[in-house]
Amino acid sequence: MAARGKGIYVKNAAILTGTGLLLRGAGMLLRVYLAGHLGAEGMGLYQLIFTVYGLAVTAATAGLTAVTARVCAGMAGAGQGQGAAPAAGRLALWGGALGLAAALGLAVLAGPAARLWVGDARAAAPLRLLAPSLPFMAMSAVLRGYFLARRDVRPGSWAQLLEQAVRMALTAVLLARAQGVQEACLAAVAGSAVSEAVSWALMALWFCSGRQSGTQGPPPRHLARRAASLWAPIAAGQYLQGGLRAAENVLVPACLTLYIGSRSGALAQYGALKGMALPLLFFPFSFLGALSTLLLPDITEAHARGDAAALRHLVNRVLALTFALGVLMGGLFALLGTPTARVLYGADDGAPVGFYLSVLGPLMPLMYAESMVDGILKGLDQQLATFRYAVADSLIRIGLIALLAPRLGMKGFLFVMLVSNLLTSLLNLRRLMAVTGLPVRWGSWAFKPVLCFAAAASAWRLTVGPAAAEALADLGYTLAAGAFVSAVYLLLLALCGAWAGRHRAGPL
Repeated sequence: MAARGKGIYVKNAAILTGTGLLLRGAGMLLRVYLAGHLGAEGMGLYQLIFTVYGLAVTAATAGLTAVTARVCAGMAGAGQGQGAAPAAGRLALWGGALGLAAALGLAVLAGPAARLWVGDARAAAPLRLLAPSLPFMAMSAVLRGYFLARRDVRPGSWAQLLEQAVRMALTAVLLARAQGVQEACLAAVAGSAVSEAVSWALMALWFCSGRQSGTQGPPPRHLARRAASLWAPIAAGQYLQGGLRAAENVLVPACLTLYIGSRSGALAQYGALKGMALPLLFFPFSFLGALSTLLLPDITEAHARGDAAALRHLVNRVLALTFALGVLMGGLFALLGTPTARVLYGADDGAPVGFYLSVLGPLMPLMYAESMVDGILKGLDQQLATFRYAVADSLIRIGLIALLAPRLGMKGFLFVMLVSNLLTSLLNLRRLMAVTGLPVRWGSWAFKPVLCFAAAASAWRLTVGPAAAEALADLGYTLAAGAFVSAVYLLLLALCGAWAGRHRAGPL
C-alpha cells in the first residue's frame, strides 16, 4: 500500500511538473505575441482589464477548490467516499450560481468600472465579453477540488493544457483580423472567455464518466452548513486581498498619469512593467514551481510527523535552490536585460522593458524566496501569518504609491517594489525560521551564489564577451552570454560545495 501511494505521488508530481512548465512556457509565448500586437500602451490597458476581471474571478471562485477538496477528502477519511461525487455535484451547482451572480455584476458594472476605475471607456466591451466565463470558472474550481481530494491530477492538468491551447489558437486567429487597441483587446479576451468554457466541459465530462462507472451514495447531511463554515473565512481573506491588489493596480497608472501628464504615456509605462517585464522575470520561477510540487508535500508530512531534523533539512535545501536560481536569473536579467527585451519585444518597446529587467533583476532572489517561503508556510499551517503579512504589505504599498508615484513617477513605484519585497520576504523568512528552528544561513544561501555569479559575469566580460558583442546580434549574444555565465556559475557553486547536501549547524 505504501509503495502504491508513493507511486501515485510520483506520478502526480511528474504530471503537475510537466504541465506547469508547458503552461508557463506557452503563457510567456502568448504574452510576447500579444505585446507585439498591442504595444506597451495596449498591454497597459489589457492589464487593467484583467485587474477588474480578476476581482470578479475572486468573487466567483474564492475558496471553492479548497472547500470541495476538504469536504470530499473528509468524507473519504470517514468511510463515506461514495457520497463525495454527489456532494461535489451539488457544490458545483452552488458554485455555478455564485459565478452567475458575479457574471451579472460584471456585465452591469462594466461601463462604470471602465470609466471610473480603469479610466478608459475602451475597457467596457472586453469586460462584458469576459463576464460569461465566470460561471464556468466557478464550476471548474469545484471540480478541481474534487479531483484533488481523489489525488487525481489528470483532469485538471489536461483541462489546463486544452484551455491554453484554445486560448492561444483563438487569440492568434482573432488578433490577425483586429484593428486598433480596443479590437486587439477584444480578440485577446475572447480567447480567454471561450477557453474557460472548453476547460470546464472537459472536466465535467471526466467527472460524469467517473460517476457513471462507480457506485454512488448520498451526499452528507448538513452539506450546505459544512461548506459555508469552511468557505466563509477563506473567501473573506481572498476577497480582502483581491480588493487590495485591484486597488493598487488601478492606482499605479492613475498616479503615473499625474506625474507624466499623459494617460497614454502612463499606460505605456505600466504595460511595459506589469505586462511585459514582470512576466518575463517570473518565467524562470516555473522550475521552482516544479520543485515545490515535488518537495512541499514532503515538508508538510515531516511537519505532521514532528520530524524536526527532516523538516529543517528539506527547508534548507529548498531555500538553497531558490536563492541559487534567483541569483542566477536575476543576475542574467541585470546583465542581459536590454538585448533580451529587444529580441522579444522589438527595439521600441524593448528599451523600457530592458531597463525594468536590469533594475529589477537584483530583486529576483527576494521575489523568488518570498513566493517559495509563502507556499512553505501555508503547508505548515501558517496561513494566518502569511495573510497578515500580505494585507500589511498591500496597505503599505498603496500608501507609498499614493505618496511617491505622483512625485517621482515610475522611479517611485520601483522604489515601492524594492521596499515591499524586502519587507515581505524578510517577514516570511523570519516566520519560517521560528516555526522550523532552522538558523538563517545567509552565507550558503545568498552570499556564496552572489560571489559565484560575480565571478562568472566577470569571466565573460574579460574573455569572450567583448568579441561576442561585436560579432553577434542580440539573439546570439544573449544566448552565448547566458550559456557561458550559467555554466561557469554552476561550476563555481559545485566547487564551493553548494550541492554537497551537508551543512554546518551554525548560522553560516
